[in-house]
Amino acid sequence: MSALFISDLHIDETRPAVLAGLQRLIETEAATVDALFILGDLVEVWVGDDDDGPVAASVRETLAAASRRCELYVMHGNRDFLIGPVFAADTGATLIDDPSVVEVDNERVLLAHGDAYCTGDAEYQRMRALFRSTTWQSGVLASSLEERRALAASLRARSAAANENKAANIMDVTPGSIQHALHEADASLMIHGHTHRPGVHTVDGGRRRIVLGDWDRCGWKLRLEQGDAELSCFPLTA
Repeated sequence: MSALFISDLHIDETRPAVLAGLQRLIETEAATVDALFILGDLVEVWVGDDDDGPVAASVRETLAAASRRCELYVMHGNRDFLIGPVFAADTGATLIDDPSVVEVDNERVLLAHGDAYCTGDAEYQRMRALFRSTTWQSGVLASSLEERRALAASLRARSAAANENKAANIMDVTPGSIQHALHEADASLMIHGHTHRPGVHTVDGGRRRIVLGDWDRCGWKLRLEQGDAELSCFPLTA
């Protein structure tokens, strides 16, 4: 099995180059792999599957094109946790849990968005638990689109303000949480995003952790094929 992994695109109306970069990646590489995994934060904000805005429409169309070329798997991040079954049906994607374990070339691979492992940030973890709860999500989705968009803007502003006052290490994963997750999943490789700190790390001497980067000046991708892992960043524009 060959697979591409991406995360943290944070697509929104202010960064059309990111959407264009995703479209180019799909056109050039999706048909050359068995599966494409998007490990959270595909968009900067998702207010519900009934979003009728132009960005949401373009994202649906782009992912539908991807699912016609390879298997498409989408995981929730901390920005797009309201992606639901209608989105999956519209795009041909399969929604996967955070975390999930898959096998790639007979290797057990643990996939996650990554924010659950930032256990040093207790305030963030409390908010994460709230936002992922069925009760909170049901209440939000029962409100109007306009109300949800206003709530999303407010939450983003609060998050940005809170992060300005946090030490960088607080917003990174903790080694203990990574070790525990790998052992619990009996996986030899973990792939995650969220921290925007791309790199390849060794855990416990033999296991690996690969961190995907955020799409900003370039688009980060990881390709797994025949036991090889290639983490690279490609230009968003041709």
